[in-house]
Amino acid sequence: MTRDIQELLQQRILVLDGAMGTMIQRYGLTSADYHGERFKHHSTDQTNNMDLISLVRPDIIEEIHTQYLQAGADIVETNTFGANGITLREFDMVELTYEMNLESARIARRAVEKVMAEDPSKPRFVAGSLGPMNKMLSFSPDVNNPGYRAVTFEEVMLGYYEQVRGLMDGGVDVLLPETTFDILNLKAALFAIQKYFDETGKRVPVMASITITDAAGRTLSGQTVEAAWNSVSHAPLLSIGLNCALGPEQMRPHVEELARIAPIYVTAYPNAG
Repeated sequence: MTRDIQELLQQRILVLDGAMGTMIQRYGLTSADYHGERFKHHSTDQTNNMDLISLVRPDIIEEIHTQYLQAGADIVETNTFGANGITLREFDMVELTYEMNLESARIARRAVEKVMAEDPSKPRFVAGSLGPMNKMLSFSPDVNNPGYRAVTFEEVMLGYYEQVRGLMDGGVDVLLPETTFDILNLKAALFAIQKYFDETGKRVPVMASITITDAAGRTLSGQTVEAAWNSVSHAPLLSIGLNCALGPEQMRPHVEELARIAPIYVTAYPNAG
């Protein structure tokens, strides 16, 4: 599959799927739906824990993947945007990091295999989504103590490592750290990915996507597109890109700049809103 996706990129633009969270919201799930039978006595409210839906209502996630594939997507992302060892602290679900990622990858794989069985002439791929986390390494959450950090680099890296382990065991074709507003978090994700590759000997292509938060073209942590690229250019990436925050017109000049300075493939998936 690694060879296939690289060969396809030499031939044409590949289409990524769309948003997952807003699609889940269309189902009008209640708090009881999020908890399901398995977690109905969990002490922490799981409402809007989108990643948990992979465990309590896998049929919904598979249906969404299938809709995107039938609409023409070449790549579908796993329902794991917040399924890491840091963000899941909010829901007291850290111990489920591996399982959430494993099952989400399996669900996406089932959808891909089902659609490819109907039309084997067009390859489809599963990208393991690694979101930005709800904690930043570059900023202090305490304005009175700028040197304080809520998490360490090691904690962030290990939080991503467990996510990578689940995604890889679930059979993803690509790993995709995305919506990066703090490049130091992305560096921790890339470190975790490389650590997994080195320890297991298993490898898949890695795509990375950065979020520019305003028209000035800077990340939330203040880096320009060029500075962000220089910060991660050492990594063996298949592609670098931009996603979220901006619509297509506002994003275009920054994508063009990225395409000019980065000697690898470039991705763009704007915020439809």
